[in-house]
Amino acid sequence: MTKPAQTPGPSPLAQTRAERTRRPEQARLAAFWLEAAVLVLFLAASAAPTPLYRVYQARWGFSATTLTAVFAVYVVFLLITVLILGSLSDHVGRQPVIITALAVDTAACILFLLAHGVGALFAARALQGVAVGLAATALGAALLDLRPAGSLAPLVTSNAGTVGLALGALGTSVLVQYGPVPTTLPWWLLLGAFLAAILLVAATPEPGTVRPGALASLRPDVSVPRLARGTFARATPCLVAVWALGGFYLSLGPSLAAQLSGSRNLVWGGVITFLLTGLGAVTSFAFRNSAPPAVMLGGCLGLLGGAAVTIAAIVARTPALLLLGTVMAGLGFGPGNLGAYRVIMARAASSNRAGLIAAISIVNYLAFGLPALIAGMATSHFGLHDTALVYSVVIALLAAAAAGGVLFEGGDGTRAPRAAAPPPELPPGPCTVPPCRSMSLPFLNTAPARTSATSVEDLTALLTSAGER
Repeated sequence: MTKPAQTPGPSPLAQTRAERTRRPEQARLAAFWLEAAVLVLFLAASAAPTPLYRVYQARWGFSATTLTAVFAVYVVFLLITVLILGSLSDHVGRQPVIITALAVDTAACILFLLAHGVGALFAARALQGVAVGLAATALGAALLDLRPAGSLAPLVTSNAGTVGLALGALGTSVLVQYGPVPTTLPWWLLLGAFLAAILLVAATPEPGTVRPGALASLRPDVSVPRLARGTFARATPCLVAVWALGGFYLSLGPSLAAQLSGSRNLVWGGVITFLLTGLGAVTSFAFRNSAPPAVMLGGCLGLLGGAAVTIAAIVARTPALLLLGTVMAGLGFGPGNLGAYRVIMARAASSNRAGLIAAISIVNYLAFGLPALIAGMATSHFGLHDTALVYSVVIALLAAAAAGGVLFEGGDGTRAPRAAAPPPELPPGPCTVPPCRSMSLPFLNTAPARTSATSVEDLTALLTSAGER
């Protein structure tokens, strides 16, 4: 019986070439997932104090005003860092900036571990703001540099930060409630994670390029083009509603959940934060390809409905209604931010986008911190119940005004000027990747997976060639 002829396999030389081709791609993919995990780590650490605020408040006896001030100092330092150092990694490289940010957040964890009073909380939160401001811009740019082909890449790039925020708040609340030494265990775990991340990032090749002009990049570029000013004004209430709601949940949200539930279980605060930010990430991705005005309108309606149900929850003192209101608000949280951002950006030419992104960022970060600080001051004088009620009414009014702005602009007979390229897919915000000049234009999915887009000039050329095709 004759044996069937065997097809000769690939030669050893061909196998060696294939392996050499595959290894760089595997290294890029591994680096991409590492950078995404590090971004999740930074935002998880930034949300870790949320369930602990009540513990610190009970231990050291400070007021609600101080509680929200500790939260707000993080936002202030984050905004300043983003505006001044947001594009530094374009000039000195991604790795040095990311490693510096990891070292700063490591120092913040040590301060939290050693904290014996509110002064240490202020210092630690300020360091966290600097760290996230440095890291998120550099990591966002690195993710664009490394982004592989595939449907998961845009999801990871756009939502890693928000997912980190959701997981950080929920995970810390569980550790604080059920783990030993509640004020130190989360920080020991985060400290170990940051030290490991420093070693891993240091062993990863630099994904970007180094170019001159580092000092010039420190000058903030903030502007609203004339053609975008009307739309900017009409969309601003939506942005304020989104981030004012986020700021409240991340500062006073756990206290409100405890008051309505009558429970001392700290997981309540983690759950409502997880629902708001987690659903925001999911819905942002789900509606990423929809028409921006429709996305913004849907987001406004979600925020309006969520605020209305939350008002009912506060009046009736019903925790189940608070959860329902949080779910509805979460369904509007992501689309409201994404839609408003893209509606504004559709009015700007590509040459004006960097300054306009910075202007949007200022609105977002101020809305994230300032209303929460005012709410803390009001809580000290009028109580959390009445303050939360008024706060929810204001959110509802802002969402209604923004929805009216969408309908007005859609029916006023004017048309937005045709943009030179689609708007960026990464809206700036405290729970998303903050902007830097390297991300002021989109990294198109139609680009080859190996393309490295690291600056406005590179991205402009990429968009032009894609448009011609």
